[in-house]
Amino acid sequence: MSDATTNAGLFERAQRRIPGGVNSPVRAFHSVGGTPYFVGRAEGAWVWDVEGRRYLDYVQSYGASILGHAHPKVVESVREAARAGTTYGAPTEGEVLLAEQLCERVPGLDMVRLVSSGTEATMSAVRLARGATGRTKVVKFAGCYHGHSDALLAAGGSGVADQGLADSAGVTAGAVADTVVAPYNRVPELDADVAVVVVEPVAANMGLVPPVPGFLEGLRAACDAAGALLCFDEVITGFRVGLGGASRRFGVQPDLWCFGKVIGGGLPLGAFGGRQVVMEQLAPLGPVYQAGTLSGNPLATAAGLAVLGELDAAAYTMLDGRAGELAAMLEAVVADAGLPVQVPRLGPLVGLFFSESPVADYDEARVAAENGIYRRFFRAMLDRGVALAPGPYEAVFPSLAHGRDDLERTADLAAAAAAEVGGGDGPEGEGLRRWKPLQPSPGALQPRP
Repeated sequence: MSDATTNAGLFERAQRRIPGGVNSPVRAFHSVGGTPYFVGRAEGAWVWDVEGRRYLDYVQSYGASILGHAHPKVVESVREAARAGTTYGAPTEGEVLLAEQLCERVPGLDMVRLVSSGTEATMSAVRLARGATGRTKVVKFAGCYHGHSDALLAAGGSGVADQGLADSAGVTAGAVADTVVAPYNRVPELDADVAVVVVEPVAANMGLVPPVPGFLEGLRAACDAAGALLCFDEVITGFRVGLGGASRRFGVQPDLWCFGKVIGGGLPLGAFGGRQVVMEQLAPLGPVYQAGTLSGNPLATAAGLAVLGELDAAAYTMLDGRAGELAAMLEAVVADAGLPVQVPRLGPLVGLFFSESPVADYDEARVAAENGIYRRFFRAMLDRGVALAPGPYEAVFPSLAHGRDDLERTADLAAAAAAEVGGGDGPEGEGLRRWKPLQPSPGALQPRP
C-alpha cells in the first residue's frame, strides 16, 4: 500500500509538516506507544482507519459525538446549512435559536456568547469574571483541564499530563501569578482578591472523578461568602450528563458556565454564559472585550441544534443505562483477570483506573496512570478492534449509537485483553500476575503549589 493508504505512511508524512505529526498532542500515542490510526470514515459506534480496519469507538471525539458518528439528522442539517454558505461574519438565525435552546435547558443561564472552542470559552469566561469583579485571582483545581490558555494550564491534567509535561514551556510566571491551584474535591479558602473559581463539576480530564458530596455546594457557599464568581466548566458534562448538564443534575447554580463538544454536534463550537448582570459586562454592552470571526458559525449551529433536538429525557435514560451496563461489565471482566480496577460512572460518563482503591483527586489519578497498566490494556484492546482514548487521563464515552450487542462485544474483548495483560501473553513482555503498585517517578507531574 502507498503512503496515502497506511497509518504508518501517513504518520511519517505528517511528522514532516505537522509538529509531532498531530494537531493535538494526545493523538500522537506517546502515552500508549505505537503508531496512531488515521481515521478514514466513521458511522455510529464505529470508526474505520485508512487501511480499512474497523474499531468500536469509545473516544467519540472525546464526547462530542453523543449520538454517534455521522448521525443522519446532523449530516443533513450541515448539508442544508452549507448550501446557503459556510460563514458570513454577520448574525444568523441559527445562533439565536441555539442560544435560546441552551438557556431554556439550563436553570440560571440567562445569556450566552458563542465561540469556536472550549478553550476560547474558558479563556473568555475568566476575562469576563475579572472584568465584572475588578479582581485578579483565579482558583482552579489540580487535574482539571480548562483548555490551553496560559492562566488555566497550571496542573491541567488530561492532554498535558498525557505528554508527561508539568504544565507547559512558554507559560511565564507572570501568566500564572494570579492562578491558585487547589486539590480537587476539597473546598479552598478564598480571599478578597479571588475573581472566579473555575471547576469541572465532574472532573473528566484526570480520568473520571465525580465530586464528593458537599464539594460543589461548598464551592457555591465559599464564593458567595468571598464575593467571587463560580464558573462551571461543562465542556464535557454540558448536555451529556443530563438535559441541563451537571449544574441541573447536582442542583448547584454557578454564575458562569462554559460549554463545548455536544453543543457543536461534532463541529468546532463552544459557548460561555451566565447571569444577565454578568454577561452584560461584555462588549458591545460593557467594557470586557471578546470577539471571533467564526463565532456562531452557521454549520456548527445547525449541527448543534440537530443534536439537541434528539436529546430528550428518554435519550438520557437510554444513555445512562448503557453507560451503567458498560461500567459494570468492564469492572467485572478486568477484575476477574486479576488486575486492580476501578470503573467510576456518573450518568453517561465512564472512567477506567487500574487502581486498587477509588480515585478522588489528581494525586491518586497520577499514581494509577503511572503504573503502566493502562498502556498495555489500551494496546490489547486496540489490537482487538476497540478504540479507547490514547491516554490514561481520559474518560470513556459511550454514545447513543452503542447498542447492547456492542457493549457485550466490548466486555468479551476486554476480558481477553485483561487476561493478556495480566498473564503476560501480549507483545509488550511479561504480564502482571505479581502486580504491585508503582509509585510516581520523583517530581513527575507535581501540581504547582
